[in-house]
Amino acid sequence: MDVNSHAEELASDLGVDKEEVKADLQNLLEYSVPVDEAKQSVRRKHGGGGGGSSPTPDAVDVDEIATDHSGVTVTVRVLTQGTRTIRYQGDDLTIREGEIADETGVISYTAWQDFGFEPGDSLTIGNAGVREWEGEPELNLNDSTTVAIAEKSVEVDRDVGGDRNLVDIDAGDRGRNVEVRVLEVDEKTISGRDGETEILEGVVGDATAKLPFTDWQPRAELEPGADLRIEDVYVREFRGVPSINLTEFSTVTPLPDPVEVAEDAPRLSIGEAVGSGGMFDVEVVGNVLEVRDGSGLIERCPECGRVVQNGQCRSHGDVDGEDDLRVKAILDDGTDTVTVVLDDELTAEVYGGGLDYALDAAKDAMDKGVVAESIADSLVGHAYRVRGNLSVDDYGANLDASEFALADEDPADAARAALAEVGELATTGRAPARSPTACSPPSSTTPRCRTPRATRSARRTTSSRRPARA
Repeated sequence: MDVNSHAEELASDLGVDKEEVKADLQNLLEYSVPVDEAKQSVRRKHGGGGGGSSPTPDAVDVDEIATDHSGVTVTVRVLTQGTRTIRYQGDDLTIREGEIADETGVISYTAWQDFGFEPGDSLTIGNAGVREWEGEPELNLNDSTTVAIAEKSVEVDRDVGGDRNLVDIDAGDRGRNVEVRVLEVDEKTISGRDGETEILEGVVGDATAKLPFTDWQPRAELEPGADLRIEDVYVREFRGVPSINLTEFSTVTPLPDPVEVAEDAPRLSIGEAVGSGGMFDVEVVGNVLEVRDGSGLIERCPECGRVVQNGQCRSHGDVDGEDDLRVKAILDDGTDTVTVVLDDELTAEVYGGGLDYALDAAKDAMDKGVVAESIADSLVGHAYRVRGNLSVDDYGANLDASEFALADEDPADAARAALAEVGELATTGRAPARSPTACSPPSSTTPRCRTPRATRSARRTTSSRRPARA
């Protein structure tokens, strides 16, 4: 039965306007509320009761819960809880969300009202709805749900509380706490749901990883070099990479001791990196097979920064493009390929000259293509070590480079070593020792190692925080 049929049935039963009922129903379904539960909510809103409430569902174990359950009763321990505000049917609504567990498994939950429980509590939750969230079942706690302290403490082999290292942060996490050093911060103005909104974006790091963050309630404590404990964040996926989000409910506390930050990016084979679905700050080694079209001297839209083709921007139509430099190169190590994107600075190093130099060369040759040809002659067939931020989507894998240097090792050997490192790490929990890759000496034609952007001035936003400038 489609939404129209459900709305017609409800409107007939309740004696109210079908379009109003349909709008209410669609709003609930957009949040993946099960149809039966959504219909009951609409009935209650319009004074129709629960539509024939069913008895309390039988108790089940967490690992038995499936998305085809209309309601369940579980006895669990609360592992985490986060709080944030969402816009629902035009109103701001505060929700609590996190994870609960029993001895059989873990499941996420969303509570649409404050039931008063905290991480560590053992609860019996009755008549919880089940919805699908990101491909997995999730419990929906609403005004039909009952929550009571369990008769016995629920023992689980899981960490209680939201403390995590950055390497263990995943997209979809809620109620996480991290202790980090702020590496970069940028102030930005965006067009939000309430008009123009000031936010902070940047990068934080600890001994295990670096990740991007967004603070939706800009805090003065978030400044480069600050060592902070940040509690109650949620995690979104940004171009395949987990991104930490601070809300009005997040707390930020200065730490008395400095946070150690990893200097090296993890070295992976291209196949392993691409297979991860996206990584923030990763290093690969491979041979440049090709310099793609759209490299060298290009033009960008002055409004959005997208590449202009024949004076046309996909978003802003006819524009006067601004000249820029870029390289898009195919890198291969025998396990997979990735498109490496070099910005104007790295492209200038590869080319041996900046934008003015490239414009002069194109003018002399009366052909912009000479810049890309020169770059291809320099890169193709050589092995490079590349560090940057990897995104993977339906269009392929792109690595926005922050470092690009000639490799002093064979990419196939590097790929085998990276695979062996992953295998040893999985087996022993320790990565094998390896010598750092040497950087090539600077010259007019040879790219050189650069200081990672994460250690530069906060005026620059790391490339992963900007849309891919394809």
